[in-house]
Amino acid sequence: MDSRITDKLTILADAAKYDVSCSSSGGKRKNENKGLGNAEGMGICHSYTEDGRCVSLLKILLTNYCIYDCAYCVTRRSNDVKRAAFTVQEVVDLTINFYRRNYIEGLFLSSGIFKNSDYTMERLVRVAKKLRQEHKFNGYIHLKTIPGASEELIKEAGLYADRLSVNIELPTERSLQQLAPEKNYAEILLPMDTIKQQVVQAMEEKKLFKSAPVFAPAGQSTQLIVGASAENDHQILQLSNQLYQDYNLKRVYYSGYVPVSSDSRMPIITAPPIIRENRIYQADWLMRFYGFSVQELVDEQQPNLEPDIDPKLAWALRNRFIFPVELNTADYELILRVPGIGVKSAQKIVSARRFAQLNFDHLRQMGVVLKRAKYFITCQTKSMLRQEFDSLQIRNKILFGDGAKPSALLRQQLDLFRQAG
Repeated sequence: MDSRITDKLTILADAAKYDVSCSSSGGKRKNENKGLGNAEGMGICHSYTEDGRCVSLLKILLTNYCIYDCAYCVTRRSNDVKRAAFTVQEVVDLTINFYRRNYIEGLFLSSGIFKNSDYTMERLVRVAKKLRQEHKFNGYIHLKTIPGASEELIKEAGLYADRLSVNIELPTERSLQQLAPEKNYAEILLPMDTIKQQVVQAMEEKKLFKSAPVFAPAGQSTQLIVGASAENDHQILQLSNQLYQDYNLKRVYYSGYVPVSSDSRMPIITAPPIIRENRIYQADWLMRFYGFSVQELVDEQQPNLEPDIDPKLAWALRNRFIFPVELNTADYELILRVPGIGVKSAQKIVSARRFAQLNFDHLRQMGVVLKRAKYFITCQTKSMLRQEFDSLQIRNKILFGDGAKPSALLRQQLDLFRQAG
């Protein structure tokens, strides 16, 4: 590879690593007319699909030049970093060459904003268009939509990309004005609405005409930065829930703030808030697949998720009056709320109990984590426990084991986590 291209790739791939909103696809683009690549059933970017496969993509910025000066961003114009920019053809050539060598299964392309939004967006669209039309590339393509870009360019992008995303970045307009004063929510939400409307329209047209073009078949996603501003978990999850409802997002991704450069507007931290990020992901999962509402997980009185236990267990410990749940008779929705029981295990329980009364051995074979679930369930009115435990006792047993007691050092670490949360 040409040394000039290698230098650019080093700079622009490194700058792209802070965008986490490309972790999965859901695209089903088939290989037709002897084209190159196939996105059917594949994900992207070192992600794991439902069947356990690890997949990857070329994840780069078109450029790290940017007209904006967002305090949290490594590519902000006032940051003293080495700058670079790819041409449209260079990105196309890299994608094709990497794909032929079996390094990647698709492309995630974002960019800093140089000149203006339309100028940048037009080049992103040209990359995807060249790949699809000139090279018959059928691999996965995820394009970052530039806030402020014209509706026409967004519509064109959706014809070539499998997924589009617009990063909202911060949980409130107030924080956006403090840390990224040249941006606003209106410019971010408008393209989200355009993408939503176009996806719906394309699906309706497809029902009438089989030859109708698809539009961003893997939908849209966004990213929220955790810890760059003062918002609590309640505010973050409320916003995510609203985005899911209003814009039919496939995913909201959460990125613990990485202190990439010094700026007086940013909080002083030494490491990204990884534990907090993980808990918010778990809460998001509960909202999307387990039927939990935001208010059940966090509220104004308890606005942050607990750092030392997952939000499902925390909810169960706060609502002990609901338990134990008799798994041979309980509704599916209630079974889903038992710690240690996932969606697949709950489905197996409901299906299997039609033919026989279930016992604890059956549950173990179905993948139920009895170390957790045993405190919240009965089978045939029987419990695995020899005595009753209160919420604090259950918490400690799950955290430290049945016979273990938390050490002074571990208790101190948990206290620090709670204070940081």
